[in-house]
Parts: sequence; structure tokens; C-alpha cells
Amino acid sequence: PTKKPPTRSSLGASPPFLFSDPNMADAEPQKKKYVHKKYTYRGLTLEDLLDKSATELMELFNCRQRRRLSRGLNIKVRNFIRKLRKAKTNCPFGEKPEVVKTHLRNQIVMPEMVGSVAGVYNGKVFNAVEIKPDMIGHYLGEFSITYKPVRHGRAGVGATNSSRFIPLK
Repeated sequence: PTKKPPTRSSLGASPPFLFSDPNMADAEPQKKKYVHKKYTYRGLTLEDLLDKSATELMELFNCRQRRRLSRGLNIKVRNFIRKLRKAKTNCPFGEKPEVVKTHLRNQIVMPEMVGSVAGVYNGKVFNAVEIKPDMIGHYLGEFSITYKPVRHGRAGVGATNSSRFIPLK
């Protein structure tokens, strides 16, 4: 028969090999230094994405985004991107740019938009959305919810007496 590896229960409460040095039992475990993970989109860093042309960038996106970009950008989209660029260049270093309001919920987030703040209309108000590298390839509308999520279990106006019943504990 083959020999089975020792299990936690067969080794006992504290295995002797864990604290072979008496000074190690009191020492704190060394903390790993946090290394910021560099963002990549399909294996390319943000700098590489910014250097790519529109057609090269289009090849990296999903089919729906490729189709949309292949049909060209209309004047509304070009004006929106121009305003984002202007807001980004006019803000002082280290501060967030001014919010640029838009109704273009179907606008695909492009690498040059990263770092900007867009006010995306949800049908009632403009929700400020800070565009991050993780959002590249998604639509702006995905980050501005259009409905108020239902809060179940709360009695409202016009609720019947039976639905307002809260049992005593």
C-alpha cells in the first residue's frame, strides 16, 4: 500500500516543526510589502493602449464595440471626448478634472478617457463617474444605474394592516 501524507489531526495540535526555534514562537510573521499591480487590458499597459491608433485599438475590443467603432464616431461623441480632454488639461496636477455632463450612455470607454470625470445621465440626475482603467471597453451607462433598487420587506404608504405586522420577539 502507498503511504498517505500526514493530516492535520494526525500531527496533533501544534506540530513540532512549526516552532523549532523558541524565539520564533514570539516573533511576528513578516508582512509582505504591498506592490501595486499594474493595470493591463488584454496584456497591454495603459501607456501601450494610449500609443495605439484607433484601428489597432479597435482590434482589441469585443465584437459589439468593434462594430460600433468601425461605423465611425459622430459629432456628439467627438465633442464629448474633446470636452473631457479640455477638462483634463485645465485641471491642476494632482486634482480631479471638472465633471463633463453627458447623455451618451452608449459611449464606449476609450483609453484616453481614463482619469476624467463624466456626469452620466440616468434619466433623472447626472451621476459623476470617475473613469478608471478597468472600465476600458465598457459603456458609460453601465456605471450609472437607471433605477432605484427595490428594498424588500418594508411597509409603505397604503400597505394593508397584515403587511405592516411586525412580530414581537
